[in-house]
Amino acid sequence: MIEVHHLNNSRSQRILWLLEELGVEYEIVKHQRDPETNLAPESLLAVHPLGKSPVIKDGDDVVIESGAIIEHLARKYGKGRLVPADGTPDALRYLQLMHYAEGSAMLPLMLKLYTGRLGEAGAPLHERIDSEIENHMGYLDSLLEGREWFVGDDLSAADVQLSFACQAAGMLYGVEKFPNLASFLERIKKRPAYQKSIERGGAYAFG
Repeated sequence: MIEVHHLNNSRSQRILWLLEELGVEYEIVKHQRDPETNLAPESLLAVHPLGKSPVIKDGDDVVIESGAIIEHLARKYGKGRLVPADGTPDALRYLQLMHYAEGSAMLPLMLKLYTGRLGEAGAPLHERIDSEIENHMGYLDSLLEGREWFVGDDLSAADVQLSFACQAAGMLYGVEKFPNLASFLERIKKRPAYQKSIERGGAYAFG
């Protein structure tokens, strides 16, 4: 059975959501952030040397990195679902967005989070960071114009991968300027699999 090392209020929530969408049985090992530092606990170091979440164990394999975990699970257990067929136009769009989520979209959001903790010391960076958030969220919003999902006509693993960046933007910046993203987040919340993942994973501030 798949074992998910789940850190509260983290990227690992989307792994639970994916597993619920796939209908795959899994166990959760819960880890709690330090209430003062908000850092992951040392218990994660026993699972992988980086001590980060998400981490899964699938048989003898330990898999890290959200994108790699999502690709592994969707391709192994999806039975053709959630991943577009190779060689199709959707396949290239899917590939780009899977990498874009963490490679580009998350950077200004993480900077927003960290500089916010610096108080006035971080103020000189705020305008540039906000500009980058608007650039990236505006791009994602444009991709959803006239459609419900980022790739194809149905939910794909790329939607799962992108969900955290969109949720983080909602919490750290707001999505009022991005109505298509706001609608995307509402569609996510209404999915039974997503609701079940929150029920099993626990309270989720980014949702």
